[in-house]
Amino acid sequence: MQKENKGGFCTIYLVRHGQTEWNEKRITQGQSESLISKIGIKQAEKVGEQFEHIDFRAIYSSDLSMAHKTAEIIKLNRDLVMQTSKLLRGRSYGSFEGKNVDVYKNTLKNKLAERETLLEKEYGSFRIAPDIETDEELITRVMEKLKKIATTHLNENVLIVTHGGCIKNFLIKIGYIERKSFIEGSFKHGGYMKLLSDGKNFSIEEMEGIKK
Repeated sequence: MQKENKGGFCTIYLVRHGQTEWNEKRITQGQSESLISKIGIKQAEKVGEQFEHIDFRAIYSSDLSMAHKTAEIIKLNRDLVMQTSKLLRGRSYGSFEGKNVDVYKNTLKNKLAERETLLEKEYGSFRIAPDIETDEELITRVMEKLKKIATTHLNENVLIVTHGGCIKNFLIKIGYIERKSFIEGSFKHGGYMKLLSDGKNFSIEEMEGIKK
């Protein structure tokens, strides 16, 4: 296998999980379980083929099945133990999980509209509903885990499978995109980015299936 790491940095391949049955039915997923669909399996297999030559030294994923199933498919025959973490989960949508996306949008349309009028700092801490995780809560735990992984694996290649909301908020956090310019559907299932990190800062080397 080819070693692609650059000295002094952890090279992270950050992947969005394959499409799930709930994704196909437009059901709010959040931190609830939904099986990866046939399309999602094919998406993961495609990423696995693209990453076949990479000498991964560790594999991480969210502890939800759609993420670690995606990671297992990408893993192929590598002799590595996958490590899962709740910190890499998508946003908690509380009581809206398992309901159609339109129910979420229509029920909370006033709160969602109010949030769009806020500045970035206020937006991140704005709580749409008592049981829904804020953007700031989401990205704080995700960044904590990503930095820890990078510090642990300096000079190594690492695969991480997570969720669309985590990737979106990560890109906003590092200043790659502006929240207001984000277009829904910009992050494809099976999309990924190649990152370099010293455990503190992150830079993007490559992206696929993710539109700015």
